[in-house]
Parts: sequence; structure tokens; C-alpha cells
Amino acid sequence: MLRVGVIGIGAMGQHHVRIYSEMEGVDLVGISDVDRYRVEEMAEKYGVKAFTDHKELLKENLDAVSIVVPTTLHKDVTLDAIDADTNVLVEKPIADTLENADMMIEAADKAGVILMVGQIERFNPATTKMKEIIDSGLLGKIVSISTKRVGPYNPRIRDVGIILDLGVHDIDAIAYLYGSDASEVYTIAGKDIHSKEDHASMMLRFGEEQAGVVNINWLTPHKVRKMEVIGVEGVGYLDYVDQTVTIHDEKWIRDAKVEKAEPLQKELEHFITCIREGKTPLESGVDGKHALKVALAAIESYNTDSIIKID
Repeated sequence: MLRVGVIGIGAMGQHHVRIYSEMEGVDLVGISDVDRYRVEEMAEKYGVKAFTDHKELLKENLDAVSIVVPTTLHKDVTLDAIDADTNVLVEKPIADTLENADMMIEAADKAGVILMVGQIERFNPATTKMKEIIDSGLLGKIVSISTKRVGPYNPRIRDVGIILDLGVHDIDAIAYLYGSDASEVYTIAGKDIHSKEDHASMMLRFGEEQAGVVNINWLTPHKVRKMEVIGVEGVGYLDYVDQTVTIHDEKWIRDAKVEKAEPLQKELEHFITCIREGKTPLESGVDGKHALKVALAAIESYNTDSIIKID
């Protein structure tokens, strides 16, 4: 039995708690949150220990912990977990600055523990299927991957703008599907209902002539999560919410067979498997840092109205 805990039990953290409590071979030992009422109520529901200080939870000889706290706290809480010799899954984005991301990656490497970043769309069954299709060559050379991630504003998002909150999903997903890093970005964005940017359109370059286009906003009254992959021999359409993939070529319009599942469950199962088998996670700290680097460059592009080269 792997001993696990969850730090931060807000909207997303509660799902980590639920899934761990249902997993075989996993003992959910305890949960931590600064809100005493909320953490005690949830601890009673799941029959686990409650802590308002995450450092006390980390004294419980844990094998793994999910860190689901505000982005600005990721570095400090992650370093505390690593100091406790605990494998870490930290929700996206990996950190608020590249310097903090580097500290987290270096500390995990030095301690010999896993640092995984919760980029959930990598574990969406539709993404898995699209990756298989691209790698099979069915669509031919891929020249453009574009995404639309829009919907109403969630008031709980206060510490970052939409690029760091939502844009990192699609930056990471496009890089994953291309199998390469972005080399430059240009962004048009603005803020109308939030203290930071609440809508953005990003153009990313991959290689010499491959494009990534990301459209995000907190202004659309209905939720849309879609992707279009254009190749020289066909086009693929992906819906993250419905978990569907449709392929169009010269002769056919075909729906791919997608085994639907909860992406977060797939993500946490992968995390636990990596710990048991000593594997590098699909979304490592280095991958998480790339998504953050591109997102920060996108924000710089928006603020300076310029194309930003990415090292």
C-alpha cells in the first residue's frame, strides 16, 4: 500500500481526494487545507486525518502527495514535500516563475523523488488517441494544431490570468502532439473582467513551419474545449469534453474509437504507477517548465506587442 496525501482541497483538490480514496493499493492517509472547517468535514467523510498545516501531514511517512494549492505557493509546498522524501504531483502550472520551477526540479533530482506536473489533457483519452493517429502517419505531416478553450469566468481564479491558468493546457498539449518545443510566440490579449488578461490568442512556432494556435477566454457564456489538427493528408478534430476524435481525408469521414475515462483518474493512476515502477512520468518537471516558459513568454509578448523567441 502506498501512503498518499493531498495538500489543498479546493475545487480540484477534492477530486484528488475522491480518486485516491477509491484506488486499489493506495492508502489515503490524510489531507491538508488552511480552511479548518472544510478539511475536517472532508476528512470525516473519507475517514482520514485532517491537518491545517501541510508540514504536519508530511510527517506521516507519505510515499506520495498531490499539491493542489494556488500557483504562487507551489514552490514552497513542493520543496517541503521533497524535503520529506515524498514523491510529488503538483497541479499546473508547475510554478509562478522559471526560477521557482528550476528549484523544484533540481530538488527532486537531488532527492531522487518523482516530480510530476498535473497537465490533465495529456491523460484525456481523446488526446491519447490523437497522438496515436499523428504518430501513425495517417494525417501525413502536421502543419498546424489549433485549440479553442473558452467559457465563463470562474471567480476562484484570482492569482493568475487566463494564460497561466488555462493557456498552459493547450501549450503543453500542442507540444506533446508535435513531440517538440515551441521556439517563438506572439500574443494578442486583453483584460475586461479580471485584474490580469482574461482573453488571449497565441501563435506558436514549432520547427521551421509548424504552427500552434491557442484561443482562450473567460468571456464566452458556454464551455468549449476543442482542437483541430491539420496534416497534408487529412484533418483531425478533437473534443476534450465529449472525448471524441473525428478524421477527415479525401475519401472518408471517420470517428476514432476512444475508450472514455476520467482524465484525472488516468493521471493519478499514472503517477502511482511511476512511483511503483520507478518510471519517469509522462509530464515531468521539465515538461511542466516548458509550458510555463512559453506561457510567460506569451504574457511578455502581450505586454510588449512583440514576437518573443523561446530558448
